[in-house]
Amino acid sequence: MPQGFPKRINKFEVKNVPKKAAARLMTDRVPLISPNASLADVEKTLLKKAKDFESLNYFYVLDSSEKLVGVVSIKELFSWPKERKVSEIMQKSLVTARPHTLQERVALLSIRHSLKAIPITESDGRFLGVIPSDTILNVLHSENIEDDLLSTGIHLEDPAKSIIEASALVHVNKRLPWLVVGLLGGILAAFIVEFFEGAWGEHLILAAFIPLIVYMADAVGAQTQTLYIRSMALDHRLGFKGYAIREVKIALVLALSLGLAISAFSFLWTKALVIGLILGVSVFVTIIMAMALALFMPWFFTKRGLDPAIASGPLATVIRDVSSLTLYFFIAQLLLPQFS
Repeated sequence: MPQGFPKRINKFEVKNVPKKAAARLMTDRVPLISPNASLADVEKTLLKKAKDFESLNYFYVLDSSEKLVGVVSIKELFSWPKERKVSEIMQKSLVTARPHTLQERVALLSIRHSLKAIPITESDGRFLGVIPSDTILNVLHSENIEDDLLSTGIHLEDPAKSIIEASALVHVNKRLPWLVVGLLGGILAAFIVEFFEGAWGEHLILAAFIPLIVYMADAVGAQTQTLYIRSMALDHRLGFKGYAIREVKIALVLALSLGLAISAFSFLWTKALVIGLILGVSVFVTIIMAMALALFMPWFFTKRGLDPAIASGPLATVIRDVSSLTLYFFIAQLLLPQFS
């Protein structure tokens, strides 16, 4: 084997790797070079063996124990004098993933660090293979479709293809249960409205603000869940406690600002202090509740080994809607007698 391309000895077995693990997508048909090789040696060998490689974006530098010690891009290879050694120009700051890393995380690593391919290594640094750019694009496409489907309560094994190829019966079976959940949630919400109806008295104007209360809970909850789920995908070591503390601070500012705004508007419109107070307190409490649920549900699903994207679907919507209505009417029932 020429000096520029060291021969691989060990091969990685993927049969015991989870279905969505990075190792199932990697290829080892990439140029491997020695840190002691000259650029002339590498270029000469590359021209002879280019057809054997699946990806040529980067050259991976391995030491004698097959550990990844550096990376050289094809642009750098042809930009330096041919007598230079690989060790002199290689990039030593490496972005790598492990064999069991989720495919989606590898794709997000590629975007985050603007890389065309991500090398896969063992915990000791031994090189296993590479997930190339076309595979990363396919993963992003498939995962984006899957997240969109999960957010509506639909789960298919291969979302990129199954959503097109699935029969009408499969679609009904996948979608109907979650829609039934939404229907039951709507019925429960109707019972809540009826239960508290007597507390309104002559303040029927409160009913006009029901859509606003529900919308605020859904909007804030959706924002928080989306950001939290994406943050978990980008950083698998993301600490829940630190993230939650920051979100509590954000929630307090948002809730106070929006609560004061709706309180002032409703008072100017209705000239009733109690209406403004009820709406202000309700919006404040609803936003805090929505953000708490938006953090807790994905965290809970993740701890149970389930996809956190499920938490942003119909189930989360029903819980937010019912909770926001209950809080709204409870606050109204609590405050109205105080101003009678």
